[in-house]
Amino acid sequence: MLAGIVVVLAITVATGYFVAQEFAYMAVDRSRLNARAASGDAGATRALSVTRRTSFMLSGAQLGITVTGLLVGYVAEPLIGESLGEALGGVGVPTGVGIAVGTVLALAFSTLVQMLFGELFPKNLAIARPEPVAVRLATSTTWYLRIFGWLIRVFDAASNALLRALRIEPVHDVEHSATVRDLEHIVADSRQSGDLPEELSVLLDRILDFPERDAEHAMIPRARVGVVRADDTLGHVRAAMSTGHSRYPVLDEDDQVTGVIHLQDVLVTDRADSALVTTLTRPPIVVPTSMPLPDVLSLLTEGRNQIACVIDEYGGFAGVVTVEDLAEELVGEITDEHDPARPDYVPVQDDGTWVMAGDVHIDEVERSVGQDLPRGDYETIAGLVIAQHGSFPEVGTVIDLALPPDPADLVLFDVPPPTRLHIEVLEIERHVPSTIRITLPEASTPADGDDDDASDR
Repeated sequence: MLAGIVVVLAITVATGYFVAQEFAYMAVDRSRLNARAASGDAGATRALSVTRRTSFMLSGAQLGITVTGLLVGYVAEPLIGESLGEALGGVGVPTGVGIAVGTVLALAFSTLVQMLFGELFPKNLAIARPEPVAVRLATSTTWYLRIFGWLIRVFDAASNALLRALRIEPVHDVEHSATVRDLEHIVADSRQSGDLPEELSVLLDRILDFPERDAEHAMIPRARVGVVRADDTLGHVRAAMSTGHSRYPVLDEDDQVTGVIHLQDVLVTDRADSALVTTLTRPPIVVPTSMPLPDVLSLLTEGRNQIACVIDEYGGFAGVVTVEDLAEELVGEITDEHDPARPDYVPVQDDGTWVMAGDVHIDEVERSVGQDLPRGDYETIAGLVIAQHGSFPEVGTVIDLALPPDPADLVLFDVPPPTRLHIEVLEIERHVPSTIRITLPEASTPADGDDDDASDR
């Protein structure tokens, strides 16, 4: 009987090996293995080569688990069950009954040992410490796959044939990468759990949003762009550049971009102030409003330019986008001595009130107030106010805006309590709100949520 117990334990160790192999290589962080392999870690290099054949490795692990599981059942009854039956026969139990009882006890013992030490313990160990387990098993796993690879391929080919018979194309590797949506959920969950600092989570949000933004989102609109006319003189340009800007788009009489004038060209030229600006203009970098921001950045960096002129779908000059504008899409507002004072995005009171500029983008407002806002044919909070008001608002106009329900509230309530934003226009510039106060009152009860979606006064 002792020999049977030793054999069962030995087979269980083999089962645990294959279970640890399966879970470790599925849970291990490939980027960490890549880093260790790049630093010369031979074990990490071998482990990385195993992860590149995930499907093949899983087939090998499943083969080992199946064979060892069958072996336990095969040896438990003759080596342990019969010995127990004989021992029970020595105390007066009939032989047939003793063997039956011994077989049941042997199977119960082997099942307990197999589940605890062959399945659960190695699985939990591999999930808790996937990297060291994967590295330590790398050499033996490589040899195992090399020796029994022919048999694994036979079973793989058979299973793939069955899949193709069902018109399903087999996949030979398991995707370890995360999509942008996956990363967004990871960042949001980490922020809510407190594992990720607020500032870092906002930075990660901006980085993930950057590829989805276009030039229109980041540009300085035409109404706020200082321009130079093609018939202006260098003297006029020198006077304009004294205000702080170092580059200006040059427009002709039809408001078409003909070039860009740079401060450094104006400073080094020996031309008289009466010379036309067109004598120093450089060819403009022109991008459509729909060009993704990564493409705009590549275009600017390849040509070592700092500014691009944005053209709308009608061929009109829509605005400019600079390298600084692109950087602000990632890190937030960058101010210098030439920028006008702007309200902060932070609460100014303890009751959930924000004062901000009207040209703040909707996504930045959402990050500040922690709520999703309605989307439409606008980019800024001022555009949202105009859309909700239905016309250009005046100073003192207040919008009572109903927000979309939080998905988490749908789980807690049959009718989620309505959440509203009170938006007040504080200042107007060029007919549009330039400064806005946003107040987020406490959520109403469901019984109070029968008002209209948005109202203004």
